[in-house]
Amino acid sequence: MTTARYRPTWDLALDPLVSCKLCLGEFPLEQMTTITQCQCVFCTLCLKQYVELLIKEGLETAISCPDSACPERGHLLENEIECMVASEVMQRHKKLQFEREVLLDPCLMWCPSSSCQAVCQLKETEVALPQLVQCAVCTLEFCSACKANWHPGQACPPPENNLPITAFLPGETSSFYKSDDDDGPIKRCPKCKVYIERDEGCAQMMCKNCKHAFCWYCLESLDDDFLLIHFDKGPCRNKLGHSRSSVIWHRTQVVGIFAGFGLLLLVASPFLLLATPFILCCKCKCSKGDDDPFPT
Repeated sequence: MTTARYRPTWDLALDPLVSCKLCLGEFPLEQMTTITQCQCVFCTLCLKQYVELLIKEGLETAISCPDSACPERGHLLENEIECMVASEVMQRHKKLQFEREVLLDPCLMWCPSSSCQAVCQLKETEVALPQLVQCAVCTLEFCSACKANWHPGQACPPPENNLPITAFLPGETSSFYKSDDDDGPIKRCPKCKVYIERDEGCAQMMCKNCKHAFCWYCLESLDDDFLLIHFDKGPCRNKLGHSRSSVIWHRTQVVGIFAGFGLLLLVASPFLLLATPFILCCKCKCSKGDDDPFPT
C-alpha cells in the first residue's frame, strides 16, 4: 500500500486551478499551455489531441486557436506545434504546408513525372498562357496548361481528350496518371483540384476544401444525389461500399425527412392562411400610426 505525502490545506489553497475550454476540466498551471499569439489557455493534453487531429485530417495548414470565440483569432506557432507532437506528425504538417503553398502559388507547379518530386517555376509574365516548363531536376519539358509533353504551335487537347485529372502526388506511384478504373489512394477533387487521400470508407466522397460531393471511382458529382441513385447503375453499380440494407435505410431516412417537412407544411398551411389577414391588419395599423403626425 502506498501512502501519499501529507500536504497542509494552506499549501493546496496556494495552487491555482485553471479551467480548460475544451474539456471543461480544472488543472494546475503546469498542466496548461498558453498560445503565444492570443494568450488563450488550454490543458496540454487537449491541445495536443486537437493539433494532432487537424494534422492527421489535413484540415488546416495554419492551426488556429481551438476557441471559436477567440478575440485575437490566434494561431499556433511552428515551435509550439513541434513541442507537442511527434516528429513524424510534424513532418506531415510541414509537407502539407509546402503542398498548400505550391497549390496556391500560380507561379509554382509540380513536375508531372511520377519519379520526380520537384517543384517547377513558371514565368510570372505568362502565367495565364500555356508556356514551356522545364524541370530543373529531371529536365522534362511539358506544357503548363495540360501537363503533357511540350507541343509548340499546337493547341492543348480538349478536356474530354485530355489526361484524367486523377493524378497522383509526385513519387506516390510508378505511372504518370492512374486511369479512372483504378482505385488509387490519392486523387484530385473534380471541382477545386485539391489532392484527396482515401484510406477507408465508402465511395461517396466530400472535399473538405470546397464541400463538393462526388463518386471516388468516376468523379461524377453527387451534390444533388441525396438517394445515391448513382451507385444503382452504370460502371459504379454496387461500388458504394455499404450493404444493400444500409443503403435502403439511408434512403428511407431521407424520404422520411422530406415527407415530414411536407406534412408539417401541409398541417401548418391552414393556420398560416387564417393568420395572414391579422398580420396584414397589424402591419397596416402600424404604418398608419407612423404616418400620423399628431398621434393621440
